[in-house]
Amino acid sequence: MTKAELVEKVAAVEGMPSKKAANAAVDAVFAAIKESLVKGESFTFQGFGTFKTQTYAARTGVNLQTGQKIQIPQTKRPKFTPSQALKDAVK
Repeated sequence: MTKAELVEKVAAVEGMPSKKAANAAVDAVFAAIKESLVKGESFTFQGFGTFKTQTYAARTGVNLQTGQKIQIPQTKRPKFTPSQALKDAVK
């Protein structure tokens, strides 16, 4: 599903005034999730799952082209954990 398809589905919900309003609603939801993650907070949507950041420690890696060892710095990445209800629905 693309963003445009999601906006279409949201716009089809009763009470949604227009596609423009649906697009703004979709953008606002994803902006709120992104803002939470940037602040280091988690974002839980009951019955769907939890978005959070996970910190990965610095480590030594190998450049596959040269075989030279390189230092990979610590990083933070977003992570999604689905709820049990979502897992059961997908089965």
